[in-house]
Amino acid sequence: MAEHPEVDTSQLSPDQQEALQQYAQVTDQDVKDAIPILERSQWNVQIAVTKFFDGDGPDPVAEAMAAETNPPRVAQRHENLQESFLHSAAPARRPQASRPEPAPRIVPQQPVVRQMPFVLAVILAPFSLAYKAASTLFRTVFYFLSFVPLSMRPRILGNGIQPLKKNASGRRMLLPRDTAARFKREFEEEYGENDLSFFDGGFAQALDLAKRDLKFLLVVLISPEHDDTESFARETLLSPEVVNFINDKNNDIILWGGNILDTEAYQVSLEYSCTKFPFSAMISLTPKEGSAKMSIIKRLSGPMPPRSYVAELQKSIEKYAPELAGVKAQRQEHEMARNLRSAQDEAYERSLAADRERARQKREVEAAAAAAERAAREAEEAAGRKEQLKEQWKKWRAGQAKPEPEASNKDVVRLAIKMRSGERVVRRFDSLSTMEDLYAFVECFDDIRAGTQESAPKPEGYAHEYKFRVASIMPRELFDPHGDGTLRDRVGRSGNLIVEDVVEETDE
Repeated sequence: MAEHPEVDTSQLSPDQQEALQQYAQVTDQDVKDAIPILERSQWNVQIAVTKFFDGDGPDPVAEAMAAETNPPRVAQRHENLQESFLHSAAPARRPQASRPEPAPRIVPQQPVVRQMPFVLAVILAPFSLAYKAASTLFRTVFYFLSFVPLSMRPRILGNGIQPLKKNASGRRMLLPRDTAARFKREFEEEYGENDLSFFDGGFAQALDLAKRDLKFLLVVLISPEHDDTESFARETLLSPEVVNFINDKNNDIILWGGNILDTEAYQVSLEYSCTKFPFSAMISLTPKEGSAKMSIIKRLSGPMPPRSYVAELQKSIEKYAPELAGVKAQRQEHEMARNLRSAQDEAYERSLAADRERARQKREVEAAAAAAERAAREAEEAAGRKEQLKEQWKKWRAGQAKPEPEASNKDVVRLAIKMRSGERVVRRFDSLSTMEDLYAFVECFDDIRAGTQESAPKPEGYAHEYKFRVASIMPRELFDPHGDGTLRDRVGRSGNLIVEDVVEETDE
């Protein structure tokens, strides 16, 4: 909150400074203008904001509280006889130039119906029922007697029953929008169709619209019972000159009309001190009197020629139009600055989102690379452990291998095996040896031939998998290492075998 150089806010209490800051944030008003309205509102931010937007009119409650809290001090006056003569002979001061009257925001108030106490309602219930029955009976009798010829009616009725005319109290109260539609319909029924564009809402809505869009609000109040109403409506208000002036978009005029028989228009006439009909008032924002204060800049009462009516309105518009143009330019600057800040914030947010997205993608790539590296390392470690277990198993299995039987032993199986390296090996096996013994011999052939069998423990939790298969040549038969039966049962007393690598099938 920027402080004004001529206003010293250091004298305010902390609560008053906080209230001033809240009020300035909401209204964007200068400090020199905000402090007086806060003082008149007893430093109540809500009351001050309401006065700011609705017009700083007199607040009886706040004034009474202020008077009670701070009673006016009567300054003691000391003067001698000479000063008394001089004071009485001094000329009276001229009043200051008249300022525009404030234009308060008026909302029609619904009548308050007070409920009768229950005990009193019970006591007066018989009288109420009797009154309703009697009034119903009399209305029925009068209704049927209205069709009787005048000469045959009872003398008590006189010349006849006259219909009651609608007045302000007998007119049904509607919502502001419905009241405006009724006024427009009645105006067209009375004076014919016209090109006047009356506002389709209540007075408060029209005032708010004029204040928001920086336009002029022309209020026209008419009284059907006034003698000059018809001539004013037909000759002045509906004249082409006035209609064209009001409908001219360059004048920025919002037209609101009301019939004082309606509650809203009647309240407007009271608040705006309307003493003569037809009544017209031009309302506008007066920046010099307050940053957001609606004021009455022109009053027109009674009938007048169309030329004079337009001239008076044109004069008031020309007087305050430059001020409104300045406020519009200021608002446009604020709007452009706000849009620029919004665009900058959006660009910053987009850039920040893009940076966050790039950082997220980078983290994902790094995480994927780290996961791949960790998986490769774990696979390598698993392969190394498996290879160690394989070597340990080969040493253990080579130590478990049975020695080759003697050549003189007739109960043997003689096999010629072609190894994977292409080497041809001929060896005798015991007839009770299994096919797994043959596979173990081929797997551990290098250790068995070198005679370097070491006594190694069997690795726990390791299941050896043979990466080759043994098959017969003619006829071709593939032998399973885990098949049942002995070598003699599977191969016979002799045979030619070949060792083939197992080729893993791939998608290709």
